[in-house]
Amino acid sequence: MKLSRQFTVFGSAIFCVVIFSLYLMLDRGHLDYPKSPRREGSFPQGQLSMLQEKIDHLERLLAENNEIISNIRDSVINLSESVEDGTKNSKGNFSHGAGSPLLPSKRLSLTVDPADCLFASQSGSQSSEVQMLDVYSLIPFDNPDGGVWKQGFDITYKPDEWDTKPLQVFVVPHSHNDPGWLKTFDDYFREKTQYIFNNMVVKLKEDPRRKFIWSEISYLSKWWEAIDVQKKDAVKSLLENGQFEIVTGGWVMPDEAGAHYFAIIDQLIEGHQWLEKNLGVKPRSGWAIDPFGHSPTMAYLLKRAGFSHMLIQRVHYAVKKHFALHKTLEFFWRQNWDLGSVTDIFCHMMPFYSYDIPHTCGPDPKICCQFDFKRLPGGRYGCPWGVPPETIYPGNLQNRAEMLLDQYRKKSELFRTTVVLAPLGDDFRYTERTEWDHQFKNYQLLFDYMNSHSQYNVKIQFGTLSDYFDALEKEASASSRNSQSIFPVVSGDFFTYADRDDHYWSGYFTSRPFYKRMDRILESHLRAAEILYYFAMKQAKQYKISKFLSSSHYVMLTEARRNLGLFQHHDAITGTAKDWVVVDYGTRYLVVYNPSEQARSSVVSVCVSSSAAQVSSASGKPVEIQMSAVWDTATTVSQTAYEISFLAEMPPLGLKVYKILETSSSNPHLAKYDLYNGNIANEGIFNMNNIKSAQEAITLENSFIRLRFGQSGLMEEMLNKGDGKSLEVTVQFSWYGTTSKRDKSGAYLFLPDGEAKPYVYTTPPFVRVQRGRFYSDVTCFFEHVTHRVRLYNIHGVEGQSVEISNIVDIRKEHNYEIAMRISSSINSQNRFYTDLNGYQIQPRVTMSKLPLQANVYPMTTMAYIQDAERRLTLLSAQSLGVSSLKSGQIEVIMDRRLMQDDNRGLEQGVHDNKITANLFRILLEKRSVVNMEEDQKAVSYPSLLSHITSSFLNHPVFPMTEKVPVPTLQLLGEFSPLMAPLPCDIHLVNLRTVQSKVDGKHSNEAALILHRKGFDCRFSSRDTGLLCSTTQGKILVQKLFSKFTVVSITPSSLSLMHPPPDARNISEINLSPMEISTFRIHLR
Repeated sequence: MKLSRQFTVFGSAIFCVVIFSLYLMLDRGHLDYPKSPRREGSFPQGQLSMLQEKIDHLERLLAENNEIISNIRDSVINLSESVEDGTKNSKGNFSHGAGSPLLPSKRLSLTVDPADCLFASQSGSQSSEVQMLDVYSLIPFDNPDGGVWKQGFDITYKPDEWDTKPLQVFVVPHSHNDPGWLKTFDDYFREKTQYIFNNMVVKLKEDPRRKFIWSEISYLSKWWEAIDVQKKDAVKSLLENGQFEIVTGGWVMPDEAGAHYFAIIDQLIEGHQWLEKNLGVKPRSGWAIDPFGHSPTMAYLLKRAGFSHMLIQRVHYAVKKHFALHKTLEFFWRQNWDLGSVTDIFCHMMPFYSYDIPHTCGPDPKICCQFDFKRLPGGRYGCPWGVPPETIYPGNLQNRAEMLLDQYRKKSELFRTTVVLAPLGDDFRYTERTEWDHQFKNYQLLFDYMNSHSQYNVKIQFGTLSDYFDALEKEASASSRNSQSIFPVVSGDFFTYADRDDHYWSGYFTSRPFYKRMDRILESHLRAAEILYYFAMKQAKQYKISKFLSSSHYVMLTEARRNLGLFQHHDAITGTAKDWVVVDYGTRYLVVYNPSEQARSSVVSVCVSSSAAQVSSASGKPVEIQMSAVWDTATTVSQTAYEISFLAEMPPLGLKVYKILETSSSNPHLAKYDLYNGNIANEGIFNMNNIKSAQEAITLENSFIRLRFGQSGLMEEMLNKGDGKSLEVTVQFSWYGTTSKRDKSGAYLFLPDGEAKPYVYTTPPFVRVQRGRFYSDVTCFFEHVTHRVRLYNIHGVEGQSVEISNIVDIRKEHNYEIAMRISSSINSQNRFYTDLNGYQIQPRVTMSKLPLQANVYPMTTMAYIQDAERRLTLLSAQSLGVSSLKSGQIEVIMDRRLMQDDNRGLEQGVHDNKITANLFRILLEKRSVVNMEEDQKAVSYPSLLSHITSSFLNHPVFPMTEKVPVPTLQLLGEFSPLMAPLPCDIHLVNLRTVQSKVDGKHSNEAALILHRKGFDCRFSSRDTGLLCSTTQGKILVQKLFSKFTVVSITPSSLSLMHPPPDARNISEINLSPMEISTFRIHLR
């Protein structure tokens, strides 16, 4: 009976999350348009001795004892404070008799180990030789004409420079294949990509000196499925002899601005797992030539995956010039927060405008274009500079060889070694056999000529990316003095990208926000499905449930991973509202899944068809509910649907069962409504209070926060009850137009016509105020935005911040972008902070010497401003562009509708807008013991509360309704897989079932991916309702799971490519701050 009950829970959860959520949402998306990794800080030590384990166990008991004492202390403090504040807080609830503050009443502080606070206070003190914040302050951004290299400078050299050490040139043929851009993924494959692969197999075999590199595994896997054994063997042979190299090897070449690190890791694992299974290769070098700006998060993830080198291309032209002048185009990229050098990865920055052939052989595109032999006269492509290539023959060989060598020599002057990289390719190149012949045969004639004439002092050849890095490393080792590297260390990021003039690529941070929101929802659904699937699969194996084990769930999970992976491509994400399903008649079971690694009390809302609804626990105990109106329009209440909300308390990563039934004894707390600037008749069960002219300000409050709103329904003030101080926090909307110049805003570029104009409305908006037991909100209806501010009346994480929802509709506008601006009295001056990929915080400085659009940066999950007393954080459930153009402001661009192309190849504007839901939270925190000099550091951290709020926002609970499958079965009340919540600062990124060697099948192992977050201790962590603590990054393996036995757990590189040299089963996980680590885990 117990077994059956467990699988009833699992069956409903897996069915709803895996099949319904993922499949339906993905389907709707289609319809809607190395060397062994360094061990330092990476891999915990192996199995400890029995004695060591006993000592650790005693230490753990001592720590738990300290934790209990600490909790008792905090409870006493909270109790005494609540007695003192009893009178003051007796009205600390929603106005108009909403009732007293509600459970959970776990008013405990998070227990933070003092040692865990050291990291944030020490970070940023390391001395990188090049800090990007400093680079931006140094560069004049004056853009003078540089001659043939328009954005650079004239390059000269002495003819005898290579007499003692010859120039080494590696020409690297490549083809950049976007998995969907102007055409769909399938169309590109059918019309172009398959022919590249087919021709590669033939043409590389013709001459062993030929080389080729490839990046996107999504295309390679599709081709692989269709080819015969002979072609597969030929590919393996080319890989083995070094003619063909896979670079990066992710499912796609991901965007680095809007993509969340969960999705970047996931598509990297998908690509690397495919390569391991089908080709047995492990990529060594990263290749990112087309993302529009570059994030240090990507550098960190590649390092953790076992890469030693990487290449980037799209960097601001003025930054490229600065780096070229100082010969810092090759550097060790170090994380801002790294106190040592454990995160260093060698990076090559391409120096010129583009990755196409005219901009890769040297500084003069007019000459380089003459060595792109696809552009020979008579073909479809020519050279824009007016001089076409010439076929190489004995009569022009010397002249052409010296012309090309001159460019290679000039390019080498920008670097610190005599090894030169010259990529040879472009978008969808090498589709035709004639191009393979023209490029390879003409270049080989040039190579043979140069190599055979010793006076040129050059060794030139085709190479792969790793051929180049290997030769570079060899020369650098010979040139280094006293073990000091000849390359500098760089920290920071490379946003916001500009390719010329004032053309900043900050528009794509927001373009097509509907899909950016959908992407984040899909990530959350996929992660939930992954975790539940592995748990369910382990239970099914234990109890031999063959029906589950033989199902196609894993195939669907793989398809979902790959679809999400495709969406991380730099032309996909760079471009949702909930569908209510009404629960109708009879008794239903509501299975609620908590995807957080923390125990959680959250408000769950579902729609029902009857006002006589009641919710009870699985054991039949009634649960308090708030019943709210469902609105068919802004002013029309549905008479057939009702929203019920209740407080669900769920175990970490667990399932909780509730019953929803229709009964005459139902006694819900009905929400009350105040309506401004409109008139709604009292129909049905809800009391509608129409207010003609408001005499008092609109207010909402819970036990943490009090909000005041203006007559338009927009927020004007926040009061933090912790210190009793109010802060001016106003929310406004504004419009950006586009410039009247020839070049205008488009999908990529943001070229506004000046500062934003206020959003003007001629008649007051209809304002609807709802006050209820578990939440209250103010909703105002403007022509283009439905704006809702909601406050949850619960003790805990979600009661300490303000939820903001905007439904944006600008489908009737032309060349406008709509922004939400939050203005406050915080004295932030010109400094603000944005996250990179949901992983780390990058300080920003708004610079008056730059145009407005240059001061817009990507925000994946949060942005904040601060002064000595306060920090105001905007937490986001979707990636958007954000700025702080004036002190005290955060401005986020929510949608853009642009009628023209911005001449970056898309050949269309952005006018396929949809009604888009944006979701945010505003968190106001008091800072303590702040030295303002620390705010000038190149690193910053969110508070623990901010981290957990962001996690809850991006991983909401999943309510899943289910009829009783079999009348004789009884559902389990809950499923709680963890023995206890994880430490407060450790996030379970994923528990991803690992593939087997058989297609469509899984192995017994999963990839357990954990992230220890860096956090700032100088913020309150009280009243979170959480029972977790910090543990200096330590987790005892035997204390992880309650329902499963850990058969084995071994460290791995991030994407499972490399085990550490001494990979052994471990008994304790030990993570450093900011570390993301993967472990192969086998549960039973």
